Amino acid sequence: MKLYDETIRACRKLLEEAGARALPLGDGGWPDVSDRSMILRSDMAYELGSGQLPAVGATIVTANEALVPADALSLIGSDLPEIRQDSPYARVALVRVREDTLGEGEKLYRAIRELEYTRYHFYPEGFMMRVSAANQKESVRIGREALSRGLDFTKTGNRMISAFHKNPAVKAVSLTYVTEQEFDYRALLGYVKEAEEITKTIDHILKNVMMDCTACSLQKVCDEVEGLRELHFSNKE
Repeated sequence: MKLYDETIRACRKLLEEAGARALPLGDGGWPDVSDRSMILRSDMAYELGSGQLPAVGATIVTANEALVPADALSLIGSDLPEIRQDSPYARVALVRVREDTLGEGEKLYRAIRELEYTRYHFYPEGFMMRVSAANQKESVRIGREALSRGLDFTKTGNRMISAFHKNPAVKAVSLTYVTEQEFDYRALLGYVKEAEEITKTIDHILKNVMMDCTACSLQKVCDEVEGLRELHFSNKE
């Protein structure tokens, strides 16, 4: 599956040029809460991606081992214990899956969405994600008590990688957090929107029997993304 590979290459280049530094892999021993626990404003140390600050979350899928060769965790900017106030935020998960698990058509679409929804089943103590899918925003409240007990991106990042691996299709996850003030969040958001357009086009192909590509509103996406046009016509056979 090559649908998102060019988008992933662009994301990797942006993150590498921004100076992502590696964080250690391993369980870390940080607890999960049993369900989605609330962190009230009175209990939080600060919020990442609050208000008008950048707040970008992305999960992008590939089967290409060269793009995501193994699990990796990295950070651009300050770690959680170093932050003193609300800050911009991004989370980028590049997820490699086994090609034979994705399928085609509706099965492919469901598999992609299921991986994206991992963030809704991820509950490390003191780290509360707040997601607005409509606005493509993902912010995080950091609990004051958890921060005082050592919460950092190494701990929460390893918990998220473990959450992805609960899906048997997942082979490797490259997870990057960003809190750097000067990072190009606008460019990253552009790649996230590009990936979402590809996913929406897959859904459109499933629901729409239109065969005249010149009359389709998503023709530009199909023309630019390797594999989409083939998926379109194979779905009509």
